[in-house]
Amino acid sequence: MVYILLGTGFEETEAIAPLDLLRRAGIPVMTVGLNGKTVYGGHGIGVETDIGVGQMDLTDLDMIVLPGGLGGVASIRNCPEALDAVRFAWSNGKFVAAICAGPTVLADLGITDGKLVTCYPACESGMGNAIMAENAPCVRDGKLITGTSAGCAIPFGLMLIEALKGKEIAESIAKQIVIR
Repeated sequence: MVYILLGTGFEETEAIAPLDLLRRAGIPVMTVGLNGKTVYGGHGIGVETDIGVGQMDLTDLDMIVLPGGLGGVASIRNCPEALDAVRFAWSNGKFVAAICAGPTVLADLGITDGKLVTCYPACESGMGNAIMAENAPCVRDGKLITGTSAGCAIPFGLMLIEALKGKEIAESIAKQIVIR
């Protein structure tokens, strides 16, 4: 199961594009509301989440995804259950993915230390001891996947698929959506 954490102020494109792509690939994925059942993104788009943060079954976890958006990232930082889920995923060898400002949460938890990562350019100073990949839309370093911004949400989503189901399935979804 893939869980996408949605807190008030999340960046809609960074959550919805990967969600759509993962579901196209047949990967089980649920949106997780940190601030109630309907969570509003940074641009006022409300998303009715699949479950609340307390309903995640971490024993069934394959990947956890943190979209960016400064409000959404603040919501994750202020939610002990969300942070515990991220720690659990990482310490149990599951995939941890974050995009835009989301990787700064991973840096706070020490997950990005010594890892090759990317994030929104204005957030690089919050990446601690990470190794920054320049001009990369998304980067994978083992079980850690990071993306740069809303404009990189499609390559990020495809990288999530590749990590979980392989390159052939990711390429098939890329062809299906006619990415050029």
